[in-house]
Amino acid sequence: MTPADLSRAVLCAVRSAVDGGELMVAVPERVVVERPGPGGAGEWASNVALRLAREAGRPPREVAEVLRDRLVAAPGVADVEVTGPGFLNVTLAGDSVGALVDRIADEGEAYGSGDALREAVPVAVPDGSELRARVVAEAAGRLVRAQGGSVRGGGAAPVPAGAGRDEAVLGADGSRWALLHPAPHDLPHGAEVLEQRARNPLFRVRYAYARSRGLVAGGAALGIVPGAGPVTGEAARVLTGLLGEQPAVLVAAARKGAPDRLARQLVTLADAFFDFHDSCDVLPRGGEKPGAAHRARLALAEAAGTVLAGGLSLLGISAPDHL
Repeated sequence: MTPADLSRAVLCAVRSAVDGGELMVAVPERVVVERPGPGGAGEWASNVALRLAREAGRPPREVAEVLRDRLVAAPGVADVEVTGPGFLNVTLAGDSVGALVDRIADEGEAYGSGDALREAVPVAVPDGSELRARVVAEAAGRLVRAQGGSVRGGGAAPVPAGAGRDEAVLGADGSRWALLHPAPHDLPHGAEVLEQRARNPLFRVRYAYARSRGLVAGGAALGIVPGAGPVTGEAARVLTGLLGEQPAVLVAAARKGAPDRLARQLVTLADAFFDFHDSCDVLPRGGEKPGAAHRARLALAEAAGTVLAGGLSLLGISAPDHL
């Protein structure tokens, strides 16, 4: 169960409580789930009971208990605990890491695509605008189409190769990243996008992908096939959480027409991948024999590379296997 799946399950619990007459509130359009804060429990938490309490005319903990009784029966949920003033804390059933890795392996670079925007207002692509606006609009169109939406006028025409003074210097990938990664109110990047060093976000993202592919190739040479399974450690937990959040990130970036959100999320994901990579031996060292832990770590690393490649593709940027 991904965070998006859990969000839908919490929303269904609210709707069920309203339909059953236990809560007299308007069902919200969406519910946010996040990692538990201090004093929390489980893997995910939601403050939906606190949001609904005033309208329901009941204490937040009472609202949370009503929702808990319904949410705990949802498929994929092992337990729900109410903490603090009324936070719902959810523990998922079974091997949630393995299930997520399997899903990413099945869906490939299309992981996170869906039909969330099939009713959305089409994205207009400006003609004759300055280059940055055209590149952003074209990337936004990719994001919208990946969520089942449409682009006015039949879709965005590709931005011409060689457009803009910087492409000859930065290359197509570098120039797109230079325009897409900064927030709209920030200036585009410059030649720093070409630096093969850690301070360059584009390099970190692409190197994380290349490193994931290198690990898979190294595993194959040792006869290790990636296999989904439990992976322990804080770095693995953070990486898994980011992978699970990717579908929601893609929907939000598409809704807002903001490819910069995706670009910055890819940087965060790449950094989490390196933290995971450095925190454990993904592949056996020396005379160590390969085991289930190595197969599971390799599967998580491969999943991270798949998500990074899919995100870069949506931005129109290539993901080379070697840098």
